[in-house]
Amino acid sequence: MSGLLSVATRALMANQTVLQTTGNNIANVNTAGYSRQSAVMQTVPGQFTGSGYIGKGVDITTIQRNYSVFLTRQSALAGATASGDMARADKLTQLEDIFPGGTNGLGASINDMLNAFSDVASAPTDLTARTVALTKVNETATRMNSASTSLDELQTSLKLELADKVGTINDLAKSIAAVNDKIARVQGNGQPPNDLLDHRDQLVRDLNKLIQTTSVPADDGTVGIFIGGSQALVLGKSASEVKLVDDDFGDPLKSKLSIVRGGQTLTLDESALGGGEVPSLLKFQNTDLAEGRNLLGRLTLAVTRSMNDQHALGLDLDGNVGGNLFSPVIFDTSNILKPIAPAILNSGTASVGLGISDITKFVASDYEINFTGPAAGTITRRSDGMLTGFSSVPTTIDGLTVSVASGTANAGDRFLLKPFSTAASNIHSEFSTPRALAVASPVAVTANSANTGSLTVASLAAKTSATPINSYRINFTGANTYDIVNVTTSTTVSSAQPYLSGQAITFTPASPAPGWSLTLTGAAKNGDNFTVAAQPAAYRNLNSGNAAAMMSLRDVPMFDGAVLTDGYAGLIAQIGVRVQSATYSAEVSSAIAANLEKDRASVSGVNLDEEAAKLLQYQQAYQASAKVIQIAQGIFDTLIQTISR
Repeated sequence: MSGLLSVATRALMANQTVLQTTGNNIANVNTAGYSRQSAVMQTVPGQFTGSGYIGKGVDITTIQRNYSVFLTRQSALAGATASGDMARADKLTQLEDIFPGGTNGLGASINDMLNAFSDVASAPTDLTARTVALTKVNETATRMNSASTSLDELQTSLKLELADKVGTINDLAKSIAAVNDKIARVQGNGQPPNDLLDHRDQLVRDLNKLIQTTSVPADDGTVGIFIGGSQALVLGKSASEVKLVDDDFGDPLKSKLSIVRGGQTLTLDESALGGGEVPSLLKFQNTDLAEGRNLLGRLTLAVTRSMNDQHALGLDLDGNVGGNLFSPVIFDTSNILKPIAPAILNSGTASVGLGISDITKFVASDYEINFTGPAAGTITRRSDGMLTGFSSVPTTIDGLTVSVASGTANAGDRFLLKPFSTAASNIHSEFSTPRALAVASPVAVTANSANTGSLTVASLAAKTSATPINSYRINFTGANTYDIVNVTTSTTVSSAQPYLSGQAITFTPASPAPGWSLTLTGAAKNGDNFTVAAQPAAYRNLNSGNAAAMMSLRDVPMFDGAVLTDGYAGLIAQIGVRVQSATYSAEVSSAIAANLEKDRASVSGVNLDEEAAKLLQYQQAYQASAKVIQIAQGIFDTLIQTISR
């Protein structure tokens, strides 16, 4: 009798536990990180009798956590990749919004500015046309500065976001260490702490959204969390601190991630960080945003420098040489956003100087100099890693001149050059006086009335100084050759030069006089000549040669072979390609992460229909067990009554 009652009691308790477990699953159907639990039942070993083994019922051996280590790890890693891709795509979209197209874009402003000089060229004495041109110059400077300000604001918000997310990483690491400690304490009781394990796995998934991790289980039930390939973030119940630090050059516009362990700070390799929002935001800050700054800076520096240089070759209404239209960009090392920064660990005393040699060869990039001796070393173009060696200074690279301004460099000394990153920060129009707009050419060309050939003047432009002293005559000694003679001294300064119709005749005298470029078309005959001399004062204000030259800057190849007016379009295109690529990557990685999470949920997730069916199943089993107890009690009562008679 006791055997029947014992079997029924065990069955009742077991089914009650299963019902409670099923109810717990239903209650936690929407709990993040919860893994479905199952009560595992096991037959109690039967009792031997002469008639064989008689069953003794059922016991609950454990509450099993439905969990796949492989799927959980794959889901976490895919989630890290997806989170990182989406974070970078979002920031790139914000960067793209800083450079709008259409009439509100910087490109339209540059085109309008250059086109405004066509009206000045048509009416060089019209002060209204001059005022409009200067207004367009000011508008272009304002838009350049506005774009730079927007980049600064994006940089500031990005730094705050990074600091907040790094703080969250540290909080999650401490929470994982605390859960590790709890798990280790209960590990010896022989049963898995399912809720603690779920909590830890959810913390690890949340951590992977911020930075990709590797989990290594230990014998005591804890897990070690590693980042950056092999750096321990959590070991047992202790957690290391992660923080943002400056790069090797103390660049305030760039950051690196470091980990503090045992009192030592170790800077992590950015390429080894993997997925997650923080590595992606660091990549955006150090690569994408830096390129955006360099593209804007290159455009700004090329446009303003070319306009200033050309304007300086003209004469204003009062006969004065033209001044700067835009404030000149100065590579000021005292600026907190240093365009030239030495590495923190440099041992030499060298101070590097930076200048401009050719604005048409600019590449939107930062550069790193690594000295192997006082005047030798290599220059790395950071945008593509191209390495250029040098054995003496000054040396040139991509239209820039690098020199050692003072001191001596030691082997191993490094310098970071950022010629474009802050070029648009303080740009503004330099003056606003219409009379001071230098649109007249300082030189004029006169054809000899006795010429017999069909030569005509296509163009004449000053190339150097705007203060001519001497006159020069181009004497044709045949149909295909000419000499250049100093009219004042009657000295031949260049002889037997080849002539080709439409090909510029360029001359830069040794004495302080303007260099010039004269283009003739047609056929020459022996004895034909042209005289290039100072612009006569009587005709100076009617001349607009320099205005035409400024307008012609539109067609100068300047940005990777593209003309000046296509520079902004190229900027938008480069950023647009990055946005398109990042958006596509985010879509693909998000789809992969969603599929892997679905696979994980198919193992660990709660299915309400399935749980409802289990409720009915075990409810019936529970009722049947209760019925067995009722029958056993009835038999026992009958037996007692029989004995009592």
